[in-house]
Amino acid sequence: MKTGSPKRSYTVEFRQEAVRQVMEVKRGVREVARGLDVSEKTLENWLRAARRGLPLVKGEASQVENEHTELVRLRAENARLKMDVEILKKAAAYFARENR
Repeated sequence: MKTGSPKRSYTVEFRQEAVRQVMEVKRGVREVARGLDVSEKTLENWLRAARRGLPLVKGEASQVENEHTELVRLRAENARLKMDVEILKKAAAYFARENR
């Protein structure tokens, strides 16, 4: 039976910072994972949880952790929506010029 490296444990703060670097600072998953010495799959799991508003650790999470996770998710969603609005503004301006 092959045994892998021992399972590593990460603090909630560490996980939140890793997620923040990808979602808010807009660094790539591979880049952040390498910089923090975390597997890409692990970081992707944390991102998936954050985007769904779930706690980044298994078990009971405190209210503060839940609120922080929700804040990170909402900030990412807000950034995406701002981009959508900019695209729609440009499209509206284009079509307005075309109809003159």
